Amino acid sequence: MSDIVLEIRQNSRWKLPRADILRGLIMQKKSSTPAHTAKLRHRAEVRLKGRNAHAAPPRTEADTNRLLHELQVHQIELEMQNAELQEAGDKVETLLETYTDLYDFSPIGYFSVDEEGVILEVNLTGAALLGIERSRLINRRLQGFVDPPSRTSFQAFLKKTFMGPGKQICEIPFLNERSIPFWADLQAVSAKSLRNKRKWCRLAISDVTALKQAEEVRQSLEGMATSNRELKREIVHRHKVETALKKSEAHYAQLFEESRHMQEELRHLSHQLLLAQEEERKRISRELHDEVVQTLVGINVHLASLTAKSRINTKDLRRKITRTKRLVERSVDIVHRFARELRPTVLDDLGLIPALQSFIKDFTKRTNIRVQFTAFAGVEQLNSIKRTVLYRVAQSALANVDKHAYASAVKVSIGKLPGAIRLEVHDNGKAFDTERVLFAKRHKRLGLLGSRERVEMVGGKFGVESAPGQGTTISAEIPISGEGPKGAAKTSRKLHAVSMP
Repeated sequence: MSDIVLEIRQNSRWKLPRADILRGLIMQKKSSTPAHTAKLRHRAEVRLKGRNAHAAPPRTEADTNRLLHELQVHQIELEMQNAELQEAGDKVETLLETYTDLYDFSPIGYFSVDEEGVILEVNLTGAALLGIERSRLINRRLQGFVDPPSRTSFQAFLKKTFMGPGKQICEIPFLNERSIPFWADLQAVSAKSLRNKRKWCRLAISDVTALKQAEEVRQSLEGMATSNRELKREIVHRHKVETALKKSEAHYAQLFEESRHMQEELRHLSHQLLLAQEEERKRISRELHDEVVQTLVGINVHLASLTAKSRINTKDLRRKITRTKRLVERSVDIVHRFARELRPTVLDDLGLIPALQSFIKDFTKRTNIRVQFTAFAGVEQLNSIKRTVLYRVAQSALANVDKHAYASAVKVSIGKLPGAIRLEVHDNGKAFDTERVLFAKRHKRLGLLGSRERVEMVGGKFGVESAPGQGTTISAEIPISGEGPKGAAKTSRKLHAVSMP
């Protein structure tokens, strides 16, 4: 019986008529199972004997009894076969109903297609996928529901399916009866019919549109994630650029402010220089008028008196000549002093150290401030411009000591540093606020500003240190790189020392 059910399942896939299936199975069963027939006859004979045991003994001849026996056995055999066939039919009907439910209501569309793509059989799910009744799909070409650009690919897929026994898989876009597109996953395997040699294949079609859309959404999300990462990198880059621009703007703003401040300083310094020049000219003019002119007038008066008196004794003449000589010498000294203040000739003729010695000597005599001077002999190898800068810095520093420091002693030193010459002027006078004096926008000391400008003009460094109880130190460092004539002897490290009370 299990063999019959198996055959019914196998033949039901091809949708053969039910009567043909039953007839074929019964005939096949009778022809192929003689043992079953003998067993059935034996059972019929046993049942007949049971019936004859309760019946009256036959009163016919032996032949009649034998014939009646045969007829009764065949009748019982037919009754038993009929019962078995009825039972088998019921089971087949149940299996067919189960198969029909599984086949028609499967979530996948099942098609039976020949080599030309003609639809032989289809389940309800397949008909629903294509949006058309099942009866109208039979004998139609499945290619008509394939998206036109993909029909060549579908034909190649069918050809490949019929070429071998293996299962073929592909994905092709379809159009249903209402031209609504959907993506179909195709899985096909070739098969053969029992009644003829016509080639056909079993084709399973699944709607994978949702999966395709999900894949597209996933790819789109991945693309968006990639774009977001690139956008974040771009934002970080632009933030860095913006930060750099802000720093650059702040730097340029600071440079602009410093430049404006320097311009203000230069204008103020120019104004102070003009005022200083006018004051110096006024002082020189006043001293020339008060001293030189009066001395020359006195000389002229003396000379006039000599010429007015014709008779004069020798003693008076000598006395007047002596007075006139003193007036001339005084005038010469005044002119020499003016010349030294404007530009000492000894600086060009003898060098920096003798010029400073001469200036310090006059400074000490004029101010009664004790000055101690020490110098590095190699300073004379500096060029004229740098030696002049050091001289003017020392001159300005001592002038400030005389005017503002109220000091009793000053130390002036010129020393050697690696690659530079350092001048220091230190006094023991009262201190002052260097920040207020050097960096105030108004009322700056022209001497300090001029000294700083001179030092920076030759690439040097200018410094001022002042503290209560420690006095004030003014320093200037002048680079010596590239100084001195070629082949010059090494400079002596001997220090010249001058101390003046």
